[in-house]
Amino acid sequence: MFGCVNSGAILGIDGYPVQVEADVCNGLPSFDMVGFLASEVREARERVRTALKNSGYELLPARTTINLSPADLRKEGNYFDLPIAIAVLVALGMIPADAVEGIFFIGELSLDGSLRPVNGMISLISMAKKEGWHTCVVPSVNGKEGAVIEGISVYGMESLSEVVALLTGKQSFQPVEPERDYAAAQYHGELDFADINGQESVKRATVIAAAGMHNILYVGPPGSGKTMIARRIPTILPALTKEESIEISKVYSICGLLPPEEGLVRMRPFRNPHHTISPTALTGGGAVPRPGEISLANRGVLFLDELPEFQKSTLEILRQPLEDRQVVISRVHGTYVYPTNIVLCAAMNPCKCGYYPDRSLCQCSVAEVHRYLRRISQPLLDRIDICTEVPRLPYREFMGEKSNVTSRELRYQVEQAIGIQKERYRKEEILFNSQLSGGKIKTYCPLGAEEEDLLREVFETMELSARAYHKILKVARTIADLEEAERIQMEHLSEAIGYRSLDKKYWGR
Repeated sequence: MFGCVNSGAILGIDGYPVQVEADVCNGLPSFDMVGFLASEVREARERVRTALKNSGYELLPARTTINLSPADLRKEGNYFDLPIAIAVLVALGMIPADAVEGIFFIGELSLDGSLRPVNGMISLISMAKKEGWHTCVVPSVNGKEGAVIEGISVYGMESLSEVVALLTGKQSFQPVEPERDYAAAQYHGELDFADINGQESVKRATVIAAAGMHNILYVGPPGSGKTMIARRIPTILPALTKEESIEISKVYSICGLLPPEEGLVRMRPFRNPHHTISPTALTGGGAVPRPGEISLANRGVLFLDELPEFQKSTLEILRQPLEDRQVVISRVHGTYVYPTNIVLCAAMNPCKCGYYPDRSLCQCSVAEVHRYLRRISQPLLDRIDICTEVPRLPYREFMGEKSNVTSRELRYQVEQAIGIQKERYRKEEILFNSQLSGGKIKTYCPLGAEEEDLLREVFETMELSARAYHKILKVARTIADLEEAERIQMEHLSEAIGYRSLDKKYWGR
């Protein structure tokens, strides 16, 4: 007697199909499982046997063999309890074989037969739809999350008995109702740019960074407002599209961070790890690879406060993910790819005490200042599009009562500029100026003769790298979009160059 059902598991952030086969035949009573299984999958044997018994389905004293195919991929996680139980019941003839055709099963079983949730449901349902399966049976807690994917029926079930009743037609159930009209959420509450007095040049740099999704670095003394400004960046970022929301939610679902009452992450992430974070926690990995902070910030902001206080190895590991917009983790059992399409926002003091180059306050020696700044390497600085200085505010600006620009007003500017970019790149697989590659920069960032001469002179005088050269052009393109200018003009290019000059002041490069 043989039974086979469809299931799946997670590799990276994507699902892959797994066929769960069960064979029940005469022989010494046993319950064997094969198919390159991790220990938690092997333990499903005891959970399934007990759940079947407590649900009223006694196993025959026979030889039962379970195979999870393909055998060359390691099976990990708690995904297979339900499909194993259903495959056994099909093999025993308690469920018709044709009743499980085109149906995807996933879920962990409790010993009493109830279904417990699993992580990564959005990725799994996406895979099931791609495989052409028409129905998914999942734990009830995962129902709303699974229904995010359109074009496939998702049934959220409470127990193994309910699943059997569904398949045998003894009881009717309704699929989870999908959300018809997606609505993104905006940041509300106490955080608003209206709270920030002065620092107009810093606000300007921040708007440019948000409008083109550029990486930005704030340099200034303690208490000048670096962190305060950085925490308000999400309030001026554009609302998430449904496609972006699903991409973010895949990562959060795999990590078990998706709220059960919400099927999607609706606001752009803002992640702010402490400077003691390890390289693995930042970029992802581990014995069982999981996404790190940089992937949890995908399509949002990764804020690194007190940048030089991070371990140098932790900072240097960011170079490749920032360039490729993905992190690749290779293990013996497979390769895991996680998205890192982020805005890197960093803040730092210019020296250990924080007051350099103000020698009336700074007590650091020249050697101490250089040693502190050298914690940030030139290759990492090259991957930062905008560097801006955040000066100390004089008392009259700090305490002055005036009408500051609000986050809503700044977000309008950002959304207008992003609308221009979406129209420009409608035939490309990019959304923002920061995503332009070398070849597309030449196409979308043409310069006039005067602008070309200026950039050539700056390139030779400042000894820029090719990467820094391209960063200037991309930032200039964003500045032009904010001004609704069709071409990059001298004032746009000059402002973009100014955001590359700060490293000369502090790093002497």
